[in-house]
Amino acid sequence: MDRPRGLSVRLKLTLSYAGFLMVAGALLLATVWVFLLRYVPDRASFGPGPFTPTRSDLLDAFAPRAAQALVFLLVLGLVGGWFLAGRMLAPLTRITNATRRAATGSLAHRIDMEGRQDEFRELADAFDAMLARLEAHVAEQQRFAANASHELRTPLAVTQTLLDLARKDPTRDSAELIDRLYAVNARAIDLTQALLLLSRADQGAFSTEPVDLSLLAEEVTETLLPLAEQRGITIETSGDITTTVGSPSLLLQMTTNLVHNAIVHNLPDEGSVWVTTAVQDSGVALTVENTGEQLGAQLVTTLAEPFRRGTDRVHADHSGVGLGLAIVERIAAAHDGSLTLAARPTGGLSVTVRLPLAPA
Repeated sequence: MDRPRGLSVRLKLTLSYAGFLMVAGALLLATVWVFLLRYVPDRASFGPGPFTPTRSDLLDAFAPRAAQALVFLLVLGLVGGWFLAGRMLAPLTRITNATRRAATGSLAHRIDMEGRQDEFRELADAFDAMLARLEAHVAEQQRFAANASHELRTPLAVTQTLLDLARKDPTRDSAELIDRLYAVNARAIDLTQALLLLSRADQGAFSTEPVDLSLLAEEVTETLLPLAEQRGITIETSGDITTTVGSPSLLLQMTTNLVHNAIVHNLPDEGSVWVTTAVQDSGVALTVENTGEQLGAQLVTTLAEPFRRGTDRVHADHSGVGLGLAIVERIAAAHDGSLTLAARPTGGLSVTVRLPLAPA
């Protein structure tokens, strides 16, 4: 936005200092003059001699000296005020320069203001913290965009290969080609929907209402029970009524992702999944545990990153697109919650989502 340029803050502070000093000096001189008028009679004799000064003579002698004092105070206020304003605004200049560098894309710069804690130091520290969060967010978005481009390119490349083979070999079985194209297209659709859901959670563009996580857990368990039975996995659901405030559709998707991951990344047969809900302190918790392979602590810390999968079964049926826990983490963060991952000592994973408790 183009705006007419006004006076600088330093000049305004200088004029303010000078003006305040002038007013204070004028009040002091006025006080002296009132004192003289009160205690000096109309006609008085000062010292020997026939001359008897009057109040008019006193005014003639006092006025030039008062004017000289005011001029001196004005010059002192302007010079001293300009110097003091520069010293006071020096930290603000550093913050402004850092802001301009950040506006050009340099997010690695930090102010690192030294000195004791004051308003400028608090502003500089807050600005540094904001730059750190922005730098981490931009790096994450760039990494996510690269991964998303790679993941989206894979089904497109496979589709192109299948179509090229079909063109070169017209006698090829079309039913097999259609089945493979259907599977590749379905995977691309799932990935696109996951990316859209992730973007929706990041933007916080959703309406909220009271939601009972225990009911969501029961609904998701019933929906995914055929998949669990197909893989020979048992699901147990238990817990208390846990009411939070949020988007029913996003929280349902979050619960679905957790239970689906627990079913897919499990033992080949005779595996188990436990879904529990509980009220903890001032929040609610949804915990999904499953049996499975032994997971290292370093691997567990990366499972919530986009396109990371906990096992090598990435191309198996219902294996997902690698955004399950990433979506869960973003949905939890959008609802002022948190996601905690922990490896089970006997194998498998324990995932806990904590959300604020709905007000009574």
